[in-house]
Amino acid sequence: MSQSISSTVEVACYHCGADCEETVIVHDNKPFCCEGCKLVYELLQENELCSYYDFTKNPGVSPDKNYYKGKYAYLDLPEVHQRIIQFTDGRQTHINWYLPQMHCSSCVYLLENLHRLQEGVISAVVNFPEKRVRIIVDEEKIKLSQLAELLTYIGYEPYISLQDVESDQSPKINRTRLYKIGISGFAFGNVMMMSFPDYFGLGDTQTDQKLQSLFSVFSVVLALPVFFYAASDFFVSAWKAIRKHYLNIDAPIALAILVTFVRSLYEIGTQTGVGYLDSMTGIVFFMLLGRYFQDKTYSVISFDRDYKSYFPVAVTLLHKSKSTAEKPIDAAQNDLYAVNAEEPQIMVTDLKAGDHILIRNKELIPADARLVSERAMIDYSFVSGESAPVEKTRNEIIYAGGRQVGGAIELEVTKRVSQSYLTQLWNKDSFTQNNQKQDHDLVAQINRYFTWTVLGLGIAGLVFWMWAGDLPRGINAITTILIVACPCALLLSDTFTNGNILGMFGKHKFYLKNAKVIESLSEIDTVVFDKTGTLTLPDAGQIQFKGTPLTRLQQRIVRTMCAQSSHPLSRLISKSLAAVPKETALTGFQEVEGKGIMANLGENCLVKLGSAAFVGLSEAPQMASNAHSRVYFSFGEQQVGYFEIHSYYRENLSDTLQALKHKNYQTYLLSGDKPTDVALLGHLFGDATHLHFNQKPEDKLAFIEQLQQKGRKVLMVGDGLNDAGALVQSNVGIAVSDNINNFSPACDGILEGNHLSFLPQYVRLAKAGRSIVVQSFTISVVYNIIGLSFALTGTLAPVIAAILMPASSISIVLYTTIASRIATARAL
Repeated sequence: MSQSISSTVEVACYHCGADCEETVIVHDNKPFCCEGCKLVYELLQENELCSYYDFTKNPGVSPDKNYYKGKYAYLDLPEVHQRIIQFTDGRQTHINWYLPQMHCSSCVYLLENLHRLQEGVISAVVNFPEKRVRIIVDEEKIKLSQLAELLTYIGYEPYISLQDVESDQSPKINRTRLYKIGISGFAFGNVMMMSFPDYFGLGDTQTDQKLQSLFSVFSVVLALPVFFYAASDFFVSAWKAIRKHYLNIDAPIALAILVTFVRSLYEIGTQTGVGYLDSMTGIVFFMLLGRYFQDKTYSVISFDRDYKSYFPVAVTLLHKSKSTAEKPIDAAQNDLYAVNAEEPQIMVTDLKAGDHILIRNKELIPADARLVSERAMIDYSFVSGESAPVEKTRNEIIYAGGRQVGGAIELEVTKRVSQSYLTQLWNKDSFTQNNQKQDHDLVAQINRYFTWTVLGLGIAGLVFWMWAGDLPRGINAITTILIVACPCALLLSDTFTNGNILGMFGKHKFYLKNAKVIESLSEIDTVVFDKTGTLTLPDAGQIQFKGTPLTRLQQRIVRTMCAQSSHPLSRLISKSLAAVPKETALTGFQEVEGKGIMANLGENCLVKLGSAAFVGLSEAPQMASNAHSRVYFSFGEQQVGYFEIHSYYRENLSDTLQALKHKNYQTYLLSGDKPTDVALLGHLFGDATHLHFNQKPEDKLAFIEQLQQKGRKVLMVGDGLNDAGALVQSNVGIAVSDNINNFSPACDGILEGNHLSFLPQYVRLAKAGRSIVVQSFTISVVYNIIGLSFALTGTLAPVIAAILMPASSISIVLYTTIASRIATARAL
């Protein structure tokens, strides 16, 4: 039962901490300022989530119950709805909203349990640094307007701007820290200026002593906003940690600020000294300045990663706008499409709304788009986890991250490509913060033990100097110990080094899934290569057809079928028949991984292209050890012949393999083809036993597993088409891209094909990155040992300690940045 009572005594709301003015709503023996706060508590209580209140005292934000109702009805309008969602398949809808009122771990706890509070919310994952939450909902049970109302009601009103929908960056900049830096810096400078007489031993005359007292009062006035406002982040953070029964990095800093401030007030009030307000204001100023520099540097790295780094995935551009568009594909007559020879490839990051693009079988749809073709079958497993293809018809919207299953389709881009969104999908596991949680657990453990050690040393220093009869020196010792000790550099080393290395890789056409891949890459000792499209050039080679000469109809059939596939051999054949028009009567395109492609001509004629077994040959003709790749063609029951393809190998391939072997890496070849170029490849790989042909996708995966069972750390390099399983199984999987749309969520990195020769250098740079982390870690340990040694003697001034601590963090940031650039210059 709840009841309302009048009160003239100030009572704080149990949920949000606000003063209950005239009426106090009491429920479960707890006071609430309004029905909104009481309802949030009831929701949490009903779902056994009241541990939310264990994180922070009064963690909630009071909702404005009269403001939100009906406010978000516009979100259900079709034209608005389409712009603010990231994905929908009729069953689940994905949105990513900015919640500016998110402020602590309690908020994260509540938001990530929305699914327990509201039916229809499937999941919610918080990106706390950016104050964003990615929510998946079932719109048959809850509309977006209702979701926005719910968030507002529990205190997290979403900031929704249609301009910001087009930009993934947070719409508001939090300038609070800048204000705090300005206030503390102003106070620090003026307090120091008024402390000059004390620094130089002045104050002998009566006038000097009066001025000294006046300056002391002014210093206290200047220090008050620094202590109560600018330093509040340290006290709040430390208190929250204490509430959760552990000490974080801010605890000793907050204690040092408190000790210097109280000690200064005591000395000034009793006229036994001038205090250390210059040190207190300096501690706050330099700490805030150092953290701002760290955050700014990290933001730049993140921005470069999300918006500037090269993302090596390309797509076929049909035409730039509707005004230049040709007649769209009429799939009522034909569901296959053959590209024209002059149709160019364009990087997905260069696409704009209105561009028309071609998406082949299994290719990634890089941006939200309208279907121009008659129909499509879209696999959204990359986005939603559901692999059953969804049928789409002309003019329907298809969302980024889907894949076409079947013949090529034409799309009109409706939104620009969001590189950060594609990377987010790619990192779906890490987006749920499983990996980040492990990192945070490690950081918490380091902080916890480090902080207790620092407190122990500080107390030991205080006790020692008290026992020695020098209390002021003891107080100075504990103060400087609390300030100068800093695990930040230990924790920053990995973050900034890997961030810089990721950026360097991106500038050299190598885009990695996340920073953890760098560590895995530095540990590899075995490199396994796919052949076709990886070691060979996908768009260059000699092609000759052998068998019964192809009729004009069969040429059109072959050209049209090959145009649907991204396989390198299909692309070569399609390119060789570029002058041949498409065949309009083909239907039912299907590509069987690792075997071939097929389609129907009319009702009774099945046409196939692929391996000998796929087209129905019980035994392939005898092939010499240096024979070329073959693609067989059957027309109904007729075995027409085969295309013999002599592929060209990439430049500097021999140097690349030699460089790897020189560094004692084992190299292997896995190919789905018949044994071809065995003599050449045997020479390149140095051992014919390392060449494996006729490998099905499952065979490639099994081979990687066998190597790993022997203790090998395996790097798999493929094209992402028939080796997805091997890419997933390997310790690091790299997909090679040649201006084509072969992005595979199975891989850990994407490498532009003409930069494959840099692979040994990339591995070398990854190893250098680990060395930089160790070096910066060592520098940090040495700094702490030296700093604590001086602090224990009681001779280190608190203001100097306040300068040294952020300086150590900044020096680590600078060192990792400079060392990363030097390592890149040496490696690349």
